[in-house]
Amino acid sequence: MRFVDYRNIHEMLMATVDRSGDSPAYRTILDGGELASVTWAEFHDEVRRAAKGLIALGLEKGDKADILSYTNYRWVLTDVACASIGSCAVGIYHSLLAKDVRYIVDHSDAVVVFAEDESQLNKLLSIRSEIPDVRKVILFSGTPPDDDWVMSYEDFLDLGIGVPDKVVDARITDVNADDVATLVYTSGTTGIPKGAVLTHDNITFTAQSVWGSVESHDGDETLLFLPLAHIFARTLVFTAMAAGSSTTFARSIETIGEDFRIARPHWFPSVPRIYEKVHTKIISGAEAKGGLALKIFKWACRVGDRVSDLKLAKKPIPPLLKLQYDLATKLVFSKVQAALGGRVRWCISGAAPLNPEIAKFFHGAGVLIVEGIGMTENTSFTNLNRYDNYRFGWVGPTGPGIEQKIGDDGEVLYRGRNIMREYYKMPAETAETLTPDGWQLTGDLGEIDAEGFLKITGRKKDLIITAGGKNIAPSAIEGLIATSKYISQVCVIGDRKKYLTALITVDADNVKAFAEEQGIATDSIEDLLKNPQIVDLVQSVIDQKNEELASFESIKAFRLLDEFTIENDLLTPTMKVKRNVALERFADQVEEMYRES
Repeated sequence: MRFVDYRNIHEMLMATVDRSGDSPAYRTILDGGELASVTWAEFHDEVRRAAKGLIALGLEKGDKADILSYTNYRWVLTDVACASIGSCAVGIYHSLLAKDVRYIVDHSDAVVVFAEDESQLNKLLSIRSEIPDVRKVILFSGTPPDDDWVMSYEDFLDLGIGVPDKVVDARITDVNADDVATLVYTSGTTGIPKGAVLTHDNITFTAQSVWGSVESHDGDETLLFLPLAHIFARTLVFTAMAAGSSTTFARSIETIGEDFRIARPHWFPSVPRIYEKVHTKIISGAEAKGGLALKIFKWACRVGDRVSDLKLAKKPIPPLLKLQYDLATKLVFSKVQAALGGRVRWCISGAAPLNPEIAKFFHGAGVLIVEGIGMTENTSFTNLNRYDNYRFGWVGPTGPGIEQKIGDDGEVLYRGRNIMREYYKMPAETAETLTPDGWQLTGDLGEIDAEGFLKITGRKKDLIITAGGKNIAPSAIEGLIATSKYISQVCVIGDRKKYLTALITVDADNVKAFAEEQGIATDSIEDLLKNPQIVDLVQSVIDQKNEELASFESIKAFRLLDEFTIENDLLTPTMKVKRNVALERFADQVEEMYRES
């Protein structure tokens, strides 16, 4: 593929404005369900207006403006405005606690912070004395308090009215491909977050590489509900910008079902957790109906599974099976497709491994999920299964312009224009991640086949080595167990132990429904976790899943715990379990599991 060597992000935006200026760029879902749209030309005008506001606030080239907010139109507008004049937007997860917000604001050297609403503002007010370099806080929505430190977004935009166009033009012209576009902080699974320094070239190159790897049509629309503080979401926003596709912003995770029906996307990005929850809801709903409806559902799944196998093998579907599949689609699968808006051709899964069983279920239902992989350090894109060439359980070949190889110890390495410059103010950590000849050490273990497809087999740091010398990747086992509708999260343990155990949280709704069916009192989830019948229920799930595992991979004991959340510091903002934190916090339960045997 031929890459355009854009000078900066603004130049990539202008190419789309010149090509598709009157086409819709972004849509926002209003409270009544209506869609408010802006075209690419209108978006560019608003970018210039926001850029003038930033200049009026005194932001110079390289200055940091942090964004503490859930995904919305003003997030993207502010991000692109910052990049256009050589300043640097830094996303902060809206779910973080105030102490974690303080670390990123301080470490990133922010001089301005954009906050979504009053709840995010309160976090900043609680740490105000600890972030003295922040000159102003701008609210995306809501009325600011009587405090000179805080202003509304409308007032922020009005600040720039007196800034001459030639000043903005000069700032835009001064931004080059190797200038810093953003800092993106890692989610901190194993330690403090690190700020990956990404340049304009990192972003414009990666957007084009992704575009060259997906099935894109003119007029495509996508729905975005992932947090823009995660580079996965931002990379896809920039990809849509390069392609001229329209992006609709979901209102929240709570409204996602209705938002799908309103936005009717042709494709969308998500993380495995969302697909897992949808899969669980579909299975639970079918089982709750029971009777003939359940029989039809199971028959449709068997038909879909056969069709999926043939598609994966690139073989034709026999006429009789085609008739059965059409009927299965009419009776069952059309409802799955309708829940996603009715126009989805494909969707992307990234940020964590997707269980192949779940991918195959959706494939059989007529919804193709192409799995890929990327990291903050490589602008969240290296590999992706293709629309017409995919496998489940693999993350596909590399995108155009990206090199991959396997190191002597099995580690996956990458090289290309998508690789970050460094970790901000962390030279030692940078040296541990980037080799002198430009390769990024990922920490992932994997294998590459003759066609260039990559399969991730584990993480070097997460790899469990049992007392018997067996090397085990816990993520695959965790994903298998979590396919049960009764189980929510799994943390497998066993490093230097004789066997594996697990800390498990349950799906509260499905466990409560089971309890009601069995006549078990459901006053609280805490009481249910101690109930022998619930423990036996989970044990039956473990026994069933153990049959699919080698003996040394099987779970010999478990403990049921309350939900792992961001608030209790057991989950990262990207919904990954903090294994080290869990091991420390539940050390007594872990010791008890091994002592019992």
